[in-house]
Amino acid sequence: MKSEAWLGALDDRLAAQLKFLLAADRLKEVYRACKVTSGARFENSAEHSWHLTLFALVLKEYAVTPVDIARVVQMLVLHDLIEYECGDTPIFAAEAVDQAAREQAAADVVFGLLPADQSKELRTIWEEFEAAQTADAKFAKALDRLQPILQNHAVGGGSWIAYDVDIERERALTNKIEKGSPTLWAAANAVFEDAVKCGWMKKAP
Repeated sequence: MKSEAWLGALDDRLAAQLKFLLAADRLKEVYRACKVTSGARFENSAEHSWHLTLFALVLKEYAVTPVDIARVVQMLVLHDLIEYECGDTPIFAAEAVDQAAREQAAADVVFGLLPADQSKELRTIWEEFEAAQTADAKFAKALDRLQPILQNHAVGGGSWIAYDVDIERERALTNKIEKGSPTLWAAANAVFEDAVKCGWMKKAP
């Protein structure tokens, strides 16, 4: 049986921060449409976030303009945190049409656990990522789109096959990569072309 009685022994700020951090652990239970590259199982959203921070550290030289890599990493750590409240929405899923509204409502709950100053600080970073207007956010968004592409190819199609995806639909849904890094967009397109040759992705209709 769970008990949070011990939080009452702490000052309100620390209690709120620890409650937020414990709630964030639930992200490990949110599974995505992509499998890990071994194909053994589906990836969870916490793993996805960690992997993207590694992408940022390794691929930062390919950002279209210089970025604050520390801020990019902050965005990537936070970008899917709200999914423990609203779940992951695969990019190809029909329910993606109301995704923004569901995620904003989830953000109210998730960031609302923190003290007011930190709630505002972290939500501002999350919203910057969602808007994808700054150089840091464009690069972070590019990485978020690139990683599943590499994973789908590594497992022989993955969610491309599950959602019957053709190359033009994939390009339309992932072209934000180009805004953050033309180099990485060229790499993504090389992956797409190879996936079509391998029969893992459909040709354009």
